[in-house]
Amino acid sequence: MEIENKTFDMERALYGQQGLHLKNCAFDGPADGESALKECRDIQAENCLCNLRYPFWHDHNLEISQCELTPACRAALWYSENVNITGTKLHGIKALRECRNVTITDCDIRSAEFGWSVRDLKMTCTRAESEYFLMRGANLHLRDVQFTGKYSFQYTQNVTLENAELDTKDAFWHAHNVTVKNSVVKGEYLAWYSDGLTLINCTIIGTQPFCYCKNLTLIDCKMLETDLCFEKSQVNATITTPVVSIKNPLSGTISLPSVGEVILDDLNTKADIVLQDQAH
Repeated sequence: MEIENKTFDMERALYGQQGLHLKNCAFDGPADGESALKECRDIQAENCLCNLRYPFWHDHNLEISQCELTPACRAALWYSENVNITGTKLHGIKALRECRNVTITDCDIRSAEFGWSVRDLKMTCTRAESEYFLMRGANLHLRDVQFTGKYSFQYTQNVTLENAELDTKDAFWHAHNVTVKNSVVKGEYLAWYSDGLTLINCTIIGTQPFCYCKNLTLIDCKMLETDLCFEKSQVNATITTPVVSIKNPLSGTISLPSVGEVILDDLNTKADIVLQDQAH
């Protein structure tokens, strides 16, 4: 059933509906009702305004296109599955949580605590601003994504990023099985306590990256303004730029053109640091 040019402001206005195509509708108004489309199935929302709280909870087979979810639209999508979001502004706090099988394309995300405990997510051509971005998510695939914020990808599992730009802090803490390709990762204290992080042809910028890591691999990466790197980490790295300083890498091999300072004041430090000019 198609519903066009209607405004809904009542509590649970379309609760439990199935097979709706909403066009140019608004969820807004003085009644200030919550949970407009809770427990729904097979819903299309096109060019709609969502200005009320909790509109898409426990939904199945949901398509959201060219919509605006305002800052007043708190916790917009929780516990939903089979969700496709395109060309949409997601500007309310906690916009996506505990959802599964989600595709996000060409969207603008400004949402603190976005994407907690989401599984099976594909995100492309999207700009995001958040804190604790995608925390505890699993099976995440991001391509052509620009992210600005803090504490991204903490406790995530099975993640791939390609052609991404991350301006972040404390990214990938406690993350498991993450691959980052052809990307720029700028931040402080990157990837501490991670396990199975691989970066390929990436640029890493910022202080004290990659400490207390297990199974860390860097392949043909640039490291700019990076100091006190690799402390207590199991690492195999091929770096193409000079590094400011390296401190107490636990094991593995670090190959690079030069390093300003190597700090080895821990008896358990056993990694090999190989200067590339001297290796030939």
